[in-house]
Amino acid sequence: MTEAEQPGAPSERVQLLRDPATIRARCHAILDAGLRGELAHFAVDEGELDAVAERVVEVTRSAYPNLDIPYHSRWNHFRAGGVDRVLDFDRRTKGLSAQELGQARFDLVITSVLLDAGAGPDWGFVEDGERFTRSEGLAVASYHVFCEGLLSSEGDLKADHEGLCAFSAETLAKGFQVAEDNPLVGLEGRAGLMRRLGASVASIGRPGALFVRLTEAHADTQKIPARAVFDEVIATFERIWPDRLVLDQANLGDVWKHPAAGGDEGTEGLVPFHKLSQWLTYSLLEPLEWAGFEVTDLDALTGLAEYRNGGLFVDGGVLVPKHDAVLAEAHAPSSEIVVEWRACTVALLDRVAERVRDKLGLDAKSFPLAKVLEGGTWQAGRELARERRPDGTPPIRIASDGTVF
Repeated sequence: MTEAEQPGAPSERVQLLRDPATIRARCHAILDAGLRGELAHFAVDEGELDAVAERVVEVTRSAYPNLDIPYHSRWNHFRAGGVDRVLDFDRRTKGLSAQELGQARFDLVITSVLLDAGAGPDWGFVEDGERFTRSEGLAVASYHVFCEGLLSSEGDLKADHEGLCAFSAETLAKGFQVAEDNPLVGLEGRAGLMRRLGASVASIGRPGALFVRLTEAHADTQKIPARAVFDEVIATFERIWPDRLVLDQANLGDVWKHPAAGGDEGTEGLVPFHKLSQWLTYSLLEPLEWAGFEVTDLDALTGLAEYRNGGLFVDGGVLVPKHDAVLAEAHAPSSEIVVEWRACTVALLDRVAERVRDKLGLDAKSFPLAKVLEGGTWQAGRELARERRPDGTPPIRIASDGTVF
């Protein structure tokens, strides 16, 4: 593998590693190795999985008694603290055409998701006297940055090529209230991600152009497969990620190495996750539905390999560390420990989803994985973290650069 060059059409090997089916297959291969006792860093206690599912059911029923559950997306975070910023955004954008509104919603949510990597335990954002932390804090902060026009060359309600390319760490620090006593993990990495996002949309002008592409391509049927949204996200934003593994002149992004992953045709041992790209895809579904389109085949995507879902299985006793370093040290995203943890998380989310549906009497169509996560596993992981550690940090520490988690 060599340094990435300007990408053309992706090779078959690269396309394979961008396929959610490959994510699922390789993550299950690693979990299967764990069930056989062959992983280096985690044992798998499948007997605890039912208790974890029961915890997810309890959290889901508490938050959504009528089981009217939204997708696991950025939009619900914009309602943090009981403030409906989604409604506020609708007021701000009143008068826009349907196409302009769709593009503005895409601009907002794409930039917010890409600024959402773990903030660290010491950062928070204050709005009207209330302090928001972690994902909710990042959502509220990014909402204000967007509405203040800091991502637009014209200072208006959009993110465009010029505004994104000019976005600096200083602007981000000011917008996110970063200070010596309010440090944000990955400040430079986040700002760099915005600039690379700007470069990636140079030919289309703005991230929201994806809304036009998707709706025009499926105007006849008014139905859009979730995989089509994911493919558009991957193709459009492939160059925004820092150089990591490179294959056939393509930067692979959120793809890492693990000996139990399997595979062939030159992709042996490579495990794709595409966590932020998948969460971004989930976050684009509601604007498409609000525009009158039906999103189909939701479970073609996978669960999200991030620290709340992953923490659920470690704190819930399903994934048992085999040695002290797993919990005692901070690990880079490329470390075998983290890759193993994330892969098992994706596969276990499939298994726990089946149990949760059985307990709720729902099927996959009415309760897709995107709702299991929101209901759900993400919040249950957060609750368990708070019960086990006063600061609510995940059980495994990640040395994050602001572009993975």
